[in-house]
Amino acid sequence: MQTVDFFTPIVDDPYAYGQIAAANALSDVYAMGGRPLTALAIAAFPREALAKETIATILKGGYDKLAEAGVALLGGHTVQDPEIKFGYAVTGAIDVNRVLTNSGAKAGDALILTKPLGTGIVATAMKSDCLEPRLAEEATRSMLSLNRAAADGLRGLPGGAVHACTDITGFGLLGHSTEMAVASHVSLRIESQHVPVFEGVTAIAPANKSGGLTSNQLHFGAGVRFRSPVSPGLISVLFDPQTSGGLLVAVAPEAADEGCEAIRASGASAWRIGEALQPADFRIEVVG
Repeated sequence: MQTVDFFTPIVDDPYAYGQIAAANALSDVYAMGGRPLTALAIAAFPREALAKETIATILKGGYDKLAEAGVALLGGHTVQDPEIKFGYAVTGAIDVNRVLTNSGAKAGDALILTKPLGTGIVATAMKSDCLEPRLAEEATRSMLSLNRAAADGLRGLPGGAVHACTDITGFGLLGHSTEMAVASHVSLRIESQHVPVFEGVTAIAPANKSGGLTSNQLHFGAGVRFRSPVSPGLISVLFDPQTSGGLLVAVAPEAADEGCEAIRASGASAWRIGEALQPADFRIEVVG
């Protein structure tokens, strides 16, 4: 299995940027139930506006995160570009009998999320230097965290217990949930009060919407039904594009508690945030 991902800096610290880029690139492999093996770096750096030491620090951050994941760096390719970009193409291995996709969710399945939301809003606030250090540190720690532990926990469940899985990245929770619903021919109900959110993000969300958040809301909003009052800040968080976000997992209802326990036992977090429903006139239903 192969995947690729790269993006512009999301934090000021070059070492953390390199680490986050690596964790984000590895995430698709974990979301499919695979094990990443090797990586090739993809980088674009300005010719003169960036110190060589900064470039080296970005590369070191990525390398160290790959090493943490047990992934071998084989090389890569770099070009000159006015805008910094960095990431990896990743090759992994997978058991062909236990491939996870976003298309297998069944009515009655429990929905489990493994990381809090809000990294896009936090990153936008960082650019204007109007963010509490505590919130910046909390979101950065989450983005630095590999989805390996959550994937390990899922692998410990009985075969067939996990019906669908995807990682929450650029389309936000509601966008990736919509993709799962469409691919699986079901509707999804999300209980907004159970969705994990970084503390303080909803308060700053209205003033820190990224272009990606607005695009997600325009593209996916028509298929979302809000059945009870949800604050504008939380609505923004639900559409917020995530970097190195968590896994959204559809698990057979009888295995839901075991699934949460297995993920937590592996060292990750797990929140049960909703369920899959029979197909309806909406893709996603959000309830308070």
